[in-house]
Amino acid sequence: MRRYARSLVAFALATSVVAGTTGWVSGDAQQALTGPPPGSAQWRADRVLGTGLPDPGRAKPAGVARFFASLSTAEQQLLLVRHPSVVGNLDGAPLELRYRANALALSTEDDPRYRSLAAPGRQILAFDPRGRGQVAEVFGDLRTARRVSVVVPGSDNDAGTFDRKVAAHGAPPGMARTLHAAAGPGTAVVAWVGYTTPVGVGIDAATGSLAEAGAGRLTRFAEGLRADGLPEPAVFCHSYGSVVCGIAAHRLPVTDLVVLGSPGMRADDAAGLRTKARVWAAKDPTDWIDNVPNVRFAGLGHGTDPTDPGFGARRVPANDARGHAGYFAPGTDSLRAFAVIARDTTTPEGAKTPADTQAPHGSHAAGNAPVLEGAVR
Repeated sequence: MRRYARSLVAFALATSVVAGTTGWVSGDAQQALTGPPPGSAQWRADRVLGTGLPDPGRAKPAGVARFFASLSTAEQQLLLVRHPSVVGNLDGAPLELRYRANALALSTEDDPRYRSLAAPGRQILAFDPRGRGQVAEVFGDLRTARRVSVVVPGSDNDAGTFDRKVAAHGAPPGMARTLHAAAGPGTAVVAWVGYTTPVGVGIDAATGSLAEAGAGRLTRFAEGLRADGLPEPAVFCHSYGSVVCGIAAHRLPVTDLVVLGSPGMRADDAAGLRTKARVWAAKDPTDWIDNVPNVRFAGLGHGTDPTDPGFGARRVPANDARGHAGYFAPGTDSLRAFAVIARDTTTPEGAKTPADTQAPHGSHAAGNAPVLEGAVR
């Protein structure tokens, strides 16, 4: 009877698990957007080059990269003009081609929600207007960057809210912009809203269904960067985005997994992520996510707090951050630490390895970690 009572309590707590950026509000159930880019049927049927084109739903990013490398500049341009929505979202296609394709797609988009995305000079690496919309934007020179980072946000993010002015460094482009500014030359940062996020706080935020779908899309995106000859990125995962990253961790080609304001990663500890990447975790003392119970029961909840010493992640200092959306605010210790990780130059000042004694899980043992000297102050 006592065990049954504990299970009921755990279930009640799990239903309150939240992972968004807007606080304690009701959420609407979302249907995950999956599958190939819009316009894929026309792409598959096109024989303009005298042969079939790679199937957007089946071709691996490495195969897509080889295909585009075999084309002349004129042939690439022809496909861009005929199928901008496919080329702009096709992982493995050259990023320069994707920028131009998405600029073309946005120039013909009538939805006022996306008007600002078409502004000259923006580097839109992905744009899908279906549903609530998905988008990825690059800050910095991705082609020449020595170090690349990807920001994966949590709830209430989509292409329509991407440019919202409220909480400037709490929205995906603000996070990416401030991280790039702090990390400095030789780096590039991608704000990636490439999955269907939960809306508000509801069953979607408390379960892993949207995160499962997002994990597949994030993995393919990262594989596309690698196929295009770009460095493996560090991935910064905020709130529900950390659930996405946790599920994807074992197949993500990344150097670092950095989670902040996380409700859990659907793993009991860092070893359960089965990743070779360094795992970092941050949570500021005023983040309401700390009130979320770290439980998993009957499919609800996301498990252990990654900042718990027993989880085995490296702890990132975040005493200066305020609230759930304040980790990238200029002048904070968390942003300074993130910039050091993004540059991969040294261990951030104040960072701690698991229990400060044991090596973290993965290929980067604590004994091989860079020392604190030279950390950003």
